[in-house]
Amino acid sequence: MAFRSACLILCLLNLAQITIQQSNSKPRQKPTNSKKDVVTMQIIDEIKKQINDIAHDVNLLKEQQALQTICFKGFKVQNKCFLPFSQAKTYHEANNDCMAQGGILSTPENGDENDSLYEYMRKILGSEKEVWIGINDMANEGTWVDMSGSSISFKNWETEITTQPDGGKQENCAALSGVANGKWFDKKCRNELPFICQFVIV
Repeated sequence: MAFRSACLILCLLNLAQITIQQSNSKPRQKPTNSKKDVVTMQIIDEIKKQINDIAHDVNLLKEQQALQTICFKGFKVQNKCFLPFSQAKTYHEANNDCMAQGGILSTPENGDENDSLYEYMRKILGSEKEVWIGINDMANEGTWVDMSGSSISFKNWETEITTQPDGGKQENCAALSGVANGKWFDKKCRNELPFICQFVIV
């Protein structure tokens, strides 16, 4: 599909170039042919529009192929792909790494997603690990939001032993714990933890 689109783009570019060369090589005609010039310009504009549309479609295909590659390396839950990174980083560094690849820090939106993330983390990174998740209360203490700044509806804080979140203004970033069976803990954002990036599949 991408190859055919590329060929079509080349053909359209050649056609546009020939049309422009022909219009430039013709001697200036009398004003009576101005309608013809207008039609030629309209055709050229239409070709340019079609080329832009095809280029946009090719870029979308590239993004979809990249996401499929991520899914092969990671795992898929509904319309999301998750990819783990074992190198420990601060919350902000982890988030920047995810964004650089077109994703965000993993943000479970329901119990099934949280359980899947927990199981995956245990298998890939180990059952003793904690990973950053895309939830924080940096902007407003006690108001936990996702990476877009929207309030979260699903919460999975550990409340039986430590009554999370309990760090106050010192601990503004959330982590999912392998030891606590996928429960969440608030942590200092400058702590260094592994992380899992999340990508939405279109």
